[in-house]
Amino acid sequence: MNEHVNELGLAIGYPVENWQPPPRPPYEPMQGRYCRVEPLDPDRHAEDLHAANLTDHENRIWAYLPYGPFDALDEYRAWMGATCLNADPMFHAIVDLETGKAAGVASYLRIDPQNGSIEVGHINYSPLIQRKRAATEAMYLMMQRAFALGYRRYEWKCHAQNKKSRNAAMRLGLSYEGVFRQASVVNGRNRDTAWYAAIDSEWPALQAAFETWLAPENFGEDGTQIEALSALTAPILVNTG
Repeated sequence: MNEHVNELGLAIGYPVENWQPPPRPPYEPMQGRYCRVEPLDPDRHAEDLHAANLTDHENRIWAYLPYGPFDALDEYRAWMGATCLNADPMFHAIVDLETGKAAGVASYLRIDPQNGSIEVGHINYSPLIQRKRAATEAMYLMMQRAFALGYRRYEWKCHAQNKKSRNAAMRLGLSYEGVFRQASVVNGRNRDTAWYAAIDSEWPALQAAFETWLAPENFGEDGTQIEALSALTAPILVNTG
């Protein structure tokens, strides 16, 4: 990137020509080949999601979240009603088209149209969708919508000790940007937060990587992937250090 300087010879940011803040994400489903990502509705999704979450007998999916686990459906529905129906965070259910049932959730949050920044978070995949093509496609669909709307920056933040989340961010093509030490206190414990992001100039290459990986011909008859998504996105990752 070329360096821009002001009249004092100081390096400054490059101009963003004709910038127009994008709209907020619409409350409309995102349809894929393997999943559908749709606005979370406790009446439609709570029962399936709760049953799917209970298949995690060790409660591993809740380890790095500031809420849960929820043993009772009524408790889960009450949490949904208090937490998941706001404009930000904007929760979505991930419906596995193979079963027709919701098996995971994710949200847009810290939606900042003025600066063109949006985050994906509150990701909670039950064992019924983990490591399935639907799980990856859901992340693709959410990223695709954000950049199609005109957002410049797509963020992913996680507990710095959550190795699975950190590996997932880079597999999905989000570049590591550093750790905010002692960023918060969660459930009485310190949380250092690792930051990852993709930007709009990277999206065309990331989109091509996702589409290559998600294509049916990228999987053998036994369902085994032929080309790994991490291999496709690795050349796009940026060293921001």
